[in-house]
Amino acid sequence: MTGDQTASFIFLALLGVAILGSYIAHSRLKGSQMLQQAMIWVLIFVGAIAAAGLWQDMKGDLTLTQATISDNMVEVPRGRDGHFHLDLQINGVTVPFLVDTGATQVVLTRADAARVGLDPAELNFIGTAFTANGEVRIAPVVLERVTLGPIEDRNLRATVNSGQMEQSLLGMTYLNRFERIEIQNDRLVLTR
Repeated sequence: MTGDQTASFIFLALLGVAILGSYIAHSRLKGSQMLQQAMIWVLIFVGAIAAAGLWQDMKGDLTLTQATISDNMVEVPRGRDGHFHLDLQINGVTVPFLVDTGATQVVLTRADAARVGLDPAELNFIGTAFTANGEVRIAPVVLERVTLGPIEDRNLRATVNSGQMEQSLLGMTYLNRFERIEIQNDRLVLTR
């Protein structure tokens, strides 16, 4: 819990205690009736706090999280994890990518490589890449057909990573095909 969240919780708790105390002080009901009504108010109060706390999560789920793609421009909203994600079609198969301007190449996981028709067991892992997790072996490949909405590229050089990766990386060998790459208001804008 952040400092702001803690302060908000304390404020709401004190407000609830003040309302409940005021009600009890001014009520002339019998003990059992007063306890029953107090419990109802506590449940209403807890429900309101839960709804307020969940609103941020619900609001995030309701906002647009898909890329907007036109003939020459792609707008990608920042994901909840703080990164930009794009789904590309490789040889007709949808592959989710993490956009990584720090990656020199497009890097496929072994699983994604297999899904697009590249057999990892038959690849030659002759290259080396130095990642945040250390040195890994990579296999150079060529992706015949890569599409992003109406934007199509052919014969894109890429690599397949021999190590463990959570997601394939969309690196600069693809991003350099765009004329302009910029970030505006939590949106990645790619222009051809």
